[in-house]
Amino acid sequence: MSETSARLLRLLSLLQAQRDWTGTELAARLGVTTRTIRNDIGRLRGLGYPVDARPGVAGGYRLGTGGALPPLLLDDEEAVAVAVGLRTAANGSIAGIEETSVRALAKLQQMLPARLRHQVSAFQSYALPMPSPGPRVDPDVLTVIASACRDHERLRFDYRAHAGAASRRSVEPYRLVNDRRRWYLVAWDLDRDAWRTFRVDRIEPRTPAGPRFTPRRLPPDAEITARVARGSGEATWRYRARVIVHAPASYVRGRLPIPVEVESLGDDRCAFEPGSDHPQMLALHLGLLDADFTVVDAPELVDALHALTERYQRAIDASRRTPARSAHSAP
Repeated sequence: MSETSARLLRLLSLLQAQRDWTGTELAARLGVTTRTIRNDIGRLRGLGYPVDARPGVAGGYRLGTGGALPPLLLDDEEAVAVAVGLRTAANGSIAGIEETSVRALAKLQQMLPARLRHQVSAFQSYALPMPSPGPRVDPDVLTVIASACRDHERLRFDYRAHAGAASRRSVEPYRLVNDRRRWYLVAWDLDRDAWRTFRVDRIEPRTPAGPRFTPRRLPPDAEITARVARGSGEATWRYRARVIVHAPASYVRGRLPIPVEVESLGDDRCAFEPGSDHPQMLALHLGLLDADFTVVDAPELVDALHALTERYQRAIDASRRTPARSAHSAP
């Protein structure tokens, strides 16, 4: 590969990795002059890559949109990640993208080296998707939000809350988070002056997008995902109750399927407020704690526990009255 061709590939990789570059930044990265960068930008345009230029002191270059899609540069790990992602999307929660994902995956696999095709094929052969009736997201909406996060552009959208209330929101978008087949947007709500989490399937973007903004300091990624997991679990609950568990708080946290605040009441007692759509479902889940507990001021949950206890007792009595089948009896 000639030196110019290798440099063009490196330049293209930089333009794909970041939205805006100044000529000076690109020249420093590639170890050439800004004049060489201008010439190389011209060569990329001649090959069909839409590179936009912004004049002035603060000007620079960005990879534009439109025209024919030029080849993308992917390293080995990126290629495998894209192939696996397309395979997952074919059975995923993004509406209308399954067939497109399969077609794109077929094209990508044809171009993969043998060693990478083997990795992707292993994943396809032994990973089975679990169907889910969860909400599905319009891929165009996801693309709009992701672009606004990348470009630091404000979003305006109509939002429908869990209870059905409609509102119009103006936010600074920062992160998209996928949790249990649901997509969430973490954003700074300009009207409420606070961080908020929004279900993407309840967002209807309004155009045009708002002006660009200076990014705020984000919490660590682990804190963001924990906040989304906690909020998404609580937001969908129609029924909640306060429960005192006769076990350490650390034990209860380890038994819960999602992060929930657990208040320590001493070495062997704690309290938390679990939730569910129905008291009956909550009664079943509390039994999985494998610890004694007391329900505080929640008569519906007490009734559900009582009904469940009677049902189990009837099952126990009926099972004891049924004679055991002989090991030599016919099937």
